[in-house]
Amino acid sequence: MVRVSTTTRRVAAALVTASVLLVTGCTGAEPRPQPAPTSAPAESPPPSSAAPDDPAARAVALVAGFADEDLVGQVLMPYAYGDRATKVSPGSAAGNQALAGVDTPAEMIEKYRLGGLILVGFSADDPTQSNQETTNVDNPKQVRELTTGLQEAAGKLTAGPAGFLIGTDQEYGVVTRITDGVTMLPSALGAGAAGDPALTEAAWRAAGTELAAMGINVDFAPVADVLVTRSTVIGSRSFGADPKRVAEQVGGAVRGLQAAGVAATLKHFPGHGHSAVDSHEDLPVLDQSRTKLAAEAWPPFSAGIDAGALAVMSAHLDVRSVDPGVAATFSHKLLTEVLRGELGFQGVVITDGMNMAPAKRWGPGEAAVRALKAGNDLILMPPNVRQAYDGLLAALQDGSLPRARLVEAATRVLTMKFTLAGAPTPELSTLDAPAHRDAARALAAAAVTVLRGRCDTTAVQGPVTVTSSGGREHTRAALTEALTAAGVKVVNSGGTVVHLVGYGDGAADLRADAAVTVAMDTPYVLAQASSPTLLATYSSSRASMAALADVLAGKAAPAGRSPVKVSGLPATTCKS
Repeated sequence: MVRVSTTTRRVAAALVTASVLLVTGCTGAEPRPQPAPTSAPAESPPPSSAAPDDPAARAVALVAGFADEDLVGQVLMPYAYGDRATKVSPGSAAGNQALAGVDTPAEMIEKYRLGGLILVGFSADDPTQSNQETTNVDNPKQVRELTTGLQEAAGKLTAGPAGFLIGTDQEYGVVTRITDGVTMLPSALGAGAAGDPALTEAAWRAAGTELAAMGINVDFAPVADVLVTRSTVIGSRSFGADPKRVAEQVGGAVRGLQAAGVAATLKHFPGHGHSAVDSHEDLPVLDQSRTKLAAEAWPPFSAGIDAGALAVMSAHLDVRSVDPGVAATFSHKLLTEVLRGELGFQGVVITDGMNMAPAKRWGPGEAAVRALKAGNDLILMPPNVRQAYDGLLAALQDGSLPRARLVEAATRVLTMKFTLAGAPTPELSTLDAPAHRDAARALAAAAVTVLRGRCDTTAVQGPVTVTSSGGREHTRAALTEALTAAGVKVVNSGGTVVHLVGYGDGAADLRADAAVTVAMDTPYVLAQASSPTLLATYSSSRASMAALADVLAGKAAPAGRSPVKVSGLPATTCKS
């Protein structure tokens, strides 16, 4: 289990110590040999009075021995091309050459002394795919081999004793990088409909165990955004529209992930659900007052921080009431004064992708410097690794990037690494284990919601014909299999029509002859459906389809409550 409480209390003091040591030139033992450093460490720091196994104290001691190049590398977390650490296709090698002037991910780690790497990939109906330029993931065995190779490459660095950060966006739902061979949880909105933080915690602990088994130690999840708009880029990635209920769910997800040894990342601060604009393509503007944001957008972040979240992701959002015209990613007021000062966060602040449109206003080097000065500790997905690295190094050496700020950032990163380092690595055989499927199924069963029709009459009569918009053959097959297992006869035509609608569907995707219409993403489209029975699963996972089948077969009541308002429909609940 990741230790967070003691570490969090010591981080602030440790950062002060680290800053004093490096700013005054008191550095640690000689680092391992590295190519052509431009600065060298000097004398050892005085012994720390902290416990030798304290992550913050270990971070201070290690940072004290860093050359400038080590400091800069530790705050970079790019992506790379290829599905292996040391052997990639010619196309992936060309991609890495353009990105960083190297052929392989391992070479990128060694050349730039990286603090971490994000594994990217594509998933169906993914609203974030515009900045996923490659894919690193195929199946769990391949991912485990890749992460093992990345850790081996990082072990050669001065920062090697701290380990290496390997992250991915495994949110479950529309943004899920690894889908084959793992337990698929319902979406966050489904968990919000279930409304039981204990179920959420159990499901996310199972998910965290599987991530750890694949060698991933940072999950860029949970989404802590409150869905107050009809945002398509956030949508079912959010736990819902009620700040208090979302806060409870975020706390459960954080506890679950980190109990499995995987760092949770709260995103997207200060609240992407308060704008419907996609920050991959433009800079969304938040016009809400500071008081309104504090009451509606920030409670889930506070809850996640209280639960011990090790990281927070800053967002490309223009918060007019706090720092007008400045994206939060580059806002000292939002990251240092609000997130650190008011919300009390002491962990690692990670930028959203720096290859997204708002961050590309400047070149990779200047953007990285601006993000560090605002209060970020990790620069995620710079569009050019070499330029980001060179820009940070130049700014450090000419004084435009204060050394104390970079020391503070690197120390936070290393503190998180040491906090994670003791967590066990489960065997791959734990993936999709029966207990994990049970946890996902329990959460999915509690999520199914009836928005029209009686809770006690949702069972279908006679044979069923399952239809869907937009193809979705796999989803129809999963529901057909589950219905058959539940004792319901499924036919190709002529039966009672159960129609499935999903991500991106609108009124044109509905069927007027459907007896039951089911929303497998946000339920807003149900406001335009004419079916006598309207259900929502908020997810198309196998667990959600199995839970839906039980409801349609009359074996279970739809016990969820819609976590967002749907025009003209009540947020029905069948709970006693």
